[in-house]
Amino acid sequence: MNTTRLLAAAFVTTSLAVAACGGDSARTATKSGSPSTVSVKSIAAIGDVLVDPKGQALYASDVEADGQVRCVDGCTAFWQPLTLDSGTPVAPADAGKLGVVKRPDGTRQVTAGGKLLYTFSEDSPGKVTGNGFSDDFDGRHFTWNAVLAGGETAGSSGNMGGY
Repeated sequence: MNTTRLLAAAFVTTSLAVAACGGDSARTATKSGSPSTVSVKSIAAIGDVLVDPKGQALYASDVEADGQVRCVDGCTAFWQPLTLDSGTPVAPADAGKLGVVKRPDGTRQVTAGGKLLYTFSEDSPGKVTGNGFSDDFDGRHFTWNAVLAGGETAGSSGNMGGY
């Protein structure tokens, strides 16, 4: 009997700790309760940022503003495309309009407001270190900005953070 109570107490304590870590700042499920492909997380100095299922910030590049995939090969070693094996991407209503485009390698990349979504290899969940970051690949100069809820980028709305 004491073992059962001890296990129940441990379960409740663990559940409360997990709930406390999640906080109210992350919106990760749709009204139907299905898991999200993209969620919204409030991040200080940036705002309500789109994040992947692991909680990593999502970015878009100015070079791909026309919806054409240009981050390929070496670029994807730093900027990993958010891909979806099948179906349509799912997100809370405030995330904005999501879509999918086919990449040159045949994978399906998720978009928000027509912007191709990527995570940054130097980030960890809750960190936005790639906002405003610039780099060069295949003779093109990329500038990356976090994508905010609704599909705008942090740079285009006047918010800048990261490096």
